[in-house]
Amino acid sequence: MVQTATLPLMLKQLRLSSIAQHWQGFLDHAQRHGWDSAQYLSALCEQELADRDSRRIARYSKDARLPVGKSLASFDFAQVPGLAREQIEALAGSADWTRQARNLLLFGPSGVGKTHLAAAIGHGLTVQGVRVRYLATTALVQQLQLARTQLHLEDALHKLERYAVLILDDFGYVKKSETETQVLFELIAHRYETASLIITSNQPFAEWDRIFPDQMMTVAAVDRLVHHATIIELSSDSYRRKQALGQIAAEPGSLTPTPAPTITLPSPSTTTSVGCRDDDSESAPSG
Repeated sequence: MVQTATLPLMLKQLRLSSIAQHWQGFLDHAQRHGWDSAQYLSALCEQELADRDSRRIARYSKDARLPVGKSLASFDFAQVPGLAREQIEALAGSADWTRQARNLLLFGPSGVGKTHLAAAIGHGLTVQGVRVRYLATTALVQQLQLARTQLHLEDALHKLERYAVLILDDFGYVKKSETETQVLFELIAHRYETASLIITSNQPFAEWDRIFPDQMMTVAAVDRLVHHATIIELSSDSYRRKQALGQIAAEPGSLTPTPAPTITLPSPSTTTSVGCRDDDSESAPSG
């Protein structure tokens, strides 16, 4: 005779935590609605799979370390005229491009929402079960430099392989030194055609000679990044600056605000307000 008293213990040993939690409630439901044993077992398995998926997404979201509050729902597309909302939603809503190890490159001056878009896309990917990790590029470079001095650079690069997508924010702030840019180039080369990068930069390709110490390395890095890449170039006034001016003007009883100092933003790498393209050429110019 089958004993049910030990069922909770057996389910725990089998690591079926959801079934252990729900089997009695599902049994009552099955008896009331006349389910057969196959229907009952199927319902339990569906619950186990759903709960495992939810826990996995929660782990991935925590591990991604994405900036808080930066979702597509909170992004003001009206502030970036010409930006194709449908394209951004497609990048966040489909993981196909990550399985093809494609890259996403976001260019534009400070304050136009590059980090917000990168984080929002990263969040959309984690919901689909894609492992994502957000990193400030300068902080990552320091970690890789330390690993190199300890002769563990290859191990550090392999550890990053667990993430299908790395978000490298503020790529253009890396200092132009041989030690920093060498480890950055090795990261790019290591992930080429095997995993995806999302890069935000306020410097267009034409100015990347300020990042890499020589033209040969610049061309090689750009070539690997743009091969199988989607490139989005944003051109707009700083959203943070516009928001600050709006807050000043909206304060009740405030005096006429003093005009903010003129800020010259860096020019985008193209003359269009927002340019989006896919680049699958075998090589690409550095400019």
